[in-house]
Amino acid sequence: MSRFKRSWILFVRSLSVIRQNKRLLWFPLISGVFTCLIILFFLSPMVMWDTGHTLTESSHWHSVAARFVVMDEQSEVSGLTPLGFTWGVAVYLVSIVLATFFNVAFFNEIFYALNGHPVSITRGLHVALGKLKSILMWSMLTGLVGMIIKGLEENLGSVGRWMVRLIGIAWSVAAVFVIPVIIREDKSINPLKFLKSSAAMLRKTWGESLIGFIGIRFGGVLFVLGSLALFGIPLGIGLAMKNPWLVAAAVFLEVLCLIVMIYLTQVASQVFRCALFVYASEGVVPGPFDKDMMDLGWKVRKSA
Repeated sequence: MSRFKRSWILFVRSLSVIRQNKRLLWFPLISGVFTCLIILFFLSPMVMWDTGHTLTESSHWHSVAARFVVMDEQSEVSGLTPLGFTWGVAVYLVSIVLATFFNVAFFNEIFYALNGHPVSITRGLHVALGKLKSILMWSMLTGLVGMIIKGLEENLGSVGRWMVRLIGIAWSVAAVFVIPVIIREDKSINPLKFLKSSAAMLRKTWGESLIGFIGIRFGGVLFVLGSLALFGIPLGIGLAMKNPWLVAAAVFLEVLCLIVMIYLTQVASQVFRCALFVYASEGVVPGPFDKDMMDLGWKVRKSA
């Protein structure tokens, strides 16, 4: 089977899991809403800081900025004050904790969906609460690594920056199965053990998981290209007729389609990740995938 056809089948079958369990679509939305609320929570004290000026006065915003950033002679930001750095780190770490928390809840329910069970938002959040220590430990580690990588990128030369970026990519690849490992791990909260287990699982799949993720996204790209062709017809007609309403409608529908497909593709890639983890760790064919398709899509080492 060609990789082109395989990518499309992976995408369609992952979407079939979503179609049968539409509640899966709520988890990324809930995560995004909570992240926005947390950011607003941190922003509110900063914006409402008592500077002796009203919010409509530019002097208020200059005073607020002076507390968090350092300005050079050209009135450009050259760094952060200790308060600004502390605030940024706090927002960064809290955002990682929230993202990890909701991903644990999300992936837990994907496992249920792949096993043919109904999805429960409440159950997913309950499981994530039960894994809170593991979530905090992993979030602290990944946050620290992220800050170190970012700091090195900003202070090294071009060659050094490329090397650090490669290290960052290697870190992201090695951690691809960390969330499933956190869900399945009952005895340890050691984040290094999570990373080690994730990397070991990746080795078992011959690296085909990366091809699969690219394939899932490629399937989404095919759908978007199809929509471009579909909406390109009324767009072309609108331009030819110089009809702004038809042009605006075509552009609006295309942008809406693009947003929906990016969202669905992201959720589908997480479904694929969980399916791959189940097959690699348990040898069980999950959900709507069949064994022939799994064997074509990724191979698990017999020695493993």
